Amino acid sequence: MAVQMQGASRESLADAETRMDSRVDDSSADELRTLGDQLFSVLRLLAGEPTLRRHLADSSVPGESRSGLVDQLLGSKLDRPALDALSELVSARWSRSADLLSAVELLARRAIFGVAEKDGSLENVEDELFRFGRILDREAELSRLLSDHTMAADPRVQLLDRVLGGSGEQRVSPVTRTLLEQAVRTPRGRRLDTEAEELAELAAARRDRYVAHVSTPVALSSQQEQRLSESLGRLYGRKLSLQMELDPSLLGGVVVRIGGEIIDGSLSSRLQAAKRTLPK
Repeated sequence: MAVQMQGASRESLADAETRMDSRVDDSSADELRTLGDQLFSVLRLLAGEPTLRRHLADSSVPGESRSGLVDQLLGSKLDRPALDALSELVSARWSRSADLLSAVELLARRAIFGVAEKDGSLENVEDELFRFGRILDREAELSRLLSDHTMAADPRVQLLDRVLGGSGEQRVSPVTRTLLEQAVRTPRGRRLDTEAEELAELAAARRDRYVAHVSTPVALSSQQEQRLSESLGRLYGRKLSLQMELDPSLLGGVVVRIGGEIIDGSLSSRLQAAKRTLPK
């Protein structure tokens, strides 16, 4: 997502995203749907209550106090996963209160994307979001109406429903519909065509969590690929698809890239490391 943060906010968001990824891996689709819906409700609350938002993001107030306020205000309204995620967020340091708002939104979206990760529809969701963004890019007036914060949210959501064909027609997946509806309900000064494109980019990034890009100097047998897939699955705690690429320059071993993480077990890398240790 194109969220620009600096300093403390960037570090706090990275920590929060790591914890949310663990929640996604350990939760069912129904649990993630509830978690996402509840975090979206918190997003709408904080978007409409700037004083509360500023207090919850105020680093001069002890984190325990801010977390306690969340428990006091929302403890009876949120399930434990959503309450824990929110308490962790407000206990962290934020450079601006708007950054806390963006963090809540990002975690809510990650939870909803997790539903598609669980049922195997994430690639379809990515495609639907991308195509909807292209439609809005061609229909500037429609994009403007859906993003118009001066209009009440419900009429804009009804317009979105008509564009998507109504919930009974299932022209798009429930995950796609939820993400677009929440973007319409809380536009935060952004155009929906841009939001749809950024959501498609986030879906692509989420899909990459489940793809291991493997480079080898020679082709692996099906048995070797199976063993590698099982080993990586145990290491990362989730099922991974392998995308294989031949690279003779590696000489031996494998290089694996999953998301932004690289596991370099190639012979060429080990030779380079050994060369650096030789006396000159």
